[in-house]
Amino acid sequence: MDALYSQKILALVAKIDRIGKLEFPDAQASAVSKLCGSKVCVDIKMNDGVITDFAHEVEACALGQASAAIMAREIIGASPDELRSVANDMRRMLKENAKPPQNSVRGGNWSELGLLESVRDYKNRHASALLTFDAVEDCLSQLGV
Repeated sequence: MDALYSQKILALVAKIDRIGKLEFPDAQASAVSKLCGSKVCVDIKMNDGVITDFAHEVEACALGQASAAIMAREIIGASPDELRSVANDMRRMLKENAKPPQNSVRGGNWSELGLLESVRDYKNRHASALLTFDAVEDCLSQLGV
């Protein structure tokens, strides 16, 4: 269990940003882990094909919070294609032993999600690490992008 809650993961949790709600979001979504009850609610604004603003409320374990912290740090300026690609990479990393998400062409630093590779061996923790991606993808679907 120590590998799950490394100092680097706890440091991400301590720096989680963009907490709260947006006043007029273009889309809102929540994702809940049925197993542990962790929950993430996200608000996004989008303009010219990229995310222009983001806020979230995170009630999750350190793994879910770490994943959400990276999302909050990297989402502004990301396109729907980039976000879906990173989400797919996360799922493959956890479920298929694939490599962690990498930095995006626009300069997004998603590679830190590799800190969550240790979750791979704890299937009951996958949902928590993926909540922020599930909620963001729900928002993108609502927007039809």
